[in-house]
Amino acid sequence: MNFETVLFYILSIVLVYAGFRVITASGPVTAVLHLILAFANAAMIWMLLGAEFLALLLVLVYVGAVMVLFMFVVMMLDVKMEELRKGLKTYLPLGIIVGLILVIEMSLVLMASFGDVGPAADMGNDYNNAKSLGQVMYTEYTFAVEVGAAILLVGMVAAIGLTMRHRRDVKYNDPSAAVRVRAKDRVRLVDIPSQEAFNANPTPPAVAEPAPSGDKA
Repeated sequence: MNFETVLFYILSIVLVYAGFRVITASGPVTAVLHLILAFANAAMIWMLLGAEFLALLLVLVYVGAVMVLFMFVVMMLDVKMEELRKGLKTYLPLGIIVGLILVIEMSLVLMASFGDVGPAADMGNDYNNAKSLGQVMYTEYTFAVEVGAAILLVGMVAAIGLTMRHRRDVKYNDPSAAVRVRAKDRVRLVDIPSQEAFNANPTPPAVAEPAPSGDKA
């Protein structure tokens, strides 16, 4: 067992742990941080497999941009975990069933592929995986790339809509009302007697009651 194999198993264990913590973390910020850790470990595994372009793309796009955006959105939305956990028991059986189906499907695919995997093909020193990936994406999988772009656009619009929605627990300022404000509407001068005058005459002065709005002064 060489160093690359040991490093692969270490990164895989950390990746599985980070993915497990994403769905079991008590707070949304903790879940996002573990998701960043999972993406970073996945990028390093791709680097070991020789997919340098995909590894750098994962770090730059997902870790550097998307996950930072998720972090800001989570902090701006002020997600309350108590409200999210109200329907946990209701959807837990369905979530377990879906998770088991995914695990079984991935296990079948891996078991079927392990028998056919041979030594890595020698692509030559002048091989460019970024160029090959671009040719495949925009020739054979053009429709899939367009669908993925549309899904990302919908997700971006949904995130903007969530941040721009009206919240009742936030106080909003009206700039036009703040510009029209006058000093007499905000400041009221009161004549308070000094302590010496109060000691000399402890009886407070009589305050004239304001006249009703219908009477003339």
